[in-house]
Amino acid sequence: MTAATFTRGVTIVAVGFLLLDAILFALVSRFIWAGVCGAAAALVVIGWRRYRREVESLRALLHTHRQN
Repeated sequence: MTAATFTRGVTIVAVGFLLLDAILFALVSRFIWAGVCGAAAALVVIGWRRYRREVESLRALLHTHRQN
């Protein structure tokens, strides 16, 4: 299992859990908490994408230094 596969899997589980919480909170009329969980799920996705972008840029930087 590669690091990218692992981080993608953990991200999917975290987002799924937060979205499930958001749905369950909405079903019991706790809309503020549902919104908080929905926003947290969005932040997890944004954070994961930023993390992957940084990892790819570091990998490219190391690759260019290795060739020199």
